[in-house]
Amino acid sequence: MELGLEGKAAIVTGGRSGIGAAIARRLAEEGCDVAIVDRLVDRQAHEVVAQVEAAGRAGLAIEADVRDFAAAGDAVGSALSAFGRLDILVCNAGINRDGVIWKMSEENWDEVIDVNLKGCFNYCRSVARVFRERKRGTIVLVSSVNGLRGKFGQTNYSASKGGEIALTKALARELGRYDVNVNAVAPGMVRTEMTEGLPREVMEGAIEESALGRIAEPDDCADLVAFLCSDRARHITGEIIKVDGGQYI
Repeated sequence: MELGLEGKAAIVTGGRSGIGAAIARRLAEEGCDVAIVDRLVDRQAHEVVAQVEAAGRAGLAIEADVRDFAAAGDAVGSALSAFGRLDILVCNAGINRDGVIWKMSEENWDEVIDVNLKGCFNYCRSVARVFRERKRGTIVLVSSVNGLRGKFGQTNYSASKGGEIALTKALARELGRYDVNVNAVAPGMVRTEMTEGLPREVMEGAIEESALGRIAEPDDCADLVAFLCSDRARHITGEIIKVDGGQYI
């Protein structure tokens, strides 16, 4: 199925690895120029850019902390300068600092909220002006099923991802009149660098919890994001779509 993304340009935050890298590659395969934003631009980031370019598209790596409000505007400006247009924003950057609430430090709470939720605000605010002016655009936030149901030991992460869900719905209302679609994907457990360090019993528990008896790969999320960025999804907005293999039914 042709998605009609040829010639469009995208920003993917947290695009250096995991789900973000898979999204960047998938959008490039569908014909998008892609800028990845990450706090670290290293060999791994340059490999993602090389993969974008190998798909025949322009790639760009921007070093920025998503918590930095001013840097978000600069990153959007850099992508516009490099590509001459901007059509898509995927807010994927995220971290976890797990712990039960009675042991959680203020620092761990603030860091997760700032990266996961404020980072989305910073980039959504910056692209909103661009999309309003051109009267078209697509925003996809990468949330989590734990933002829908909550998770023991993840009050900070669950709160940040629940905030992303509320942000998605509010933005869909604000930007809809400008023909801007705003949706979120909510993965369950995904096999990434972030989850590789989890205890074996946690991974096994996620597999057992899944109706399909497996956990997701990054490409499972990337395929849905690419669809939501396409004209095939032009009448879908304000939706939260789970990619969890039935972990949360």
